[in-house]
Amino acid sequence: MNYLCQIWFETSAIEDLSEEEQQKLTMDCRAYDDGLVDRGHLILAQALRAPATAKTVRTRDGKISITDGPFAEIKEFLGGIILFKAESMEEALHIASRSPLARFAALEVRPTYSISEED
Repeated sequence: MNYLCQIWFETSAIEDLSEEEQQKLTMDCRAYDDGLVDRGHLILAQALRAPATAKTVRTRDGKISITDGPFAEIKEFLGGIILFKAESMEEALHIASRSPLARFAALEVRPTYSISEED
């Protein structure tokens, strides 16, 4: 089964890291991703740019609106995703807990499914 791990950062947790700490975290994350590839788990890992680069799209009553950013005043922001394979939720949680990002972020793990699959 596939699992999506959403990485939710507290804004201050990342802002407080020094340049050196950020570089080490990036290197640790690359090594973690490489380990997932080597064990056949990783499908996709992507970091997201800062929330200020986001646009929000809504269609209501046939009208499209596009606004800057996700929402006003947020304490946490979605900083990245990891899509991986695991045999069970227990294994998925174990995989997520080994991420270097777990020290700085909340990692939300959910099983995925295709809407074309039958129940």
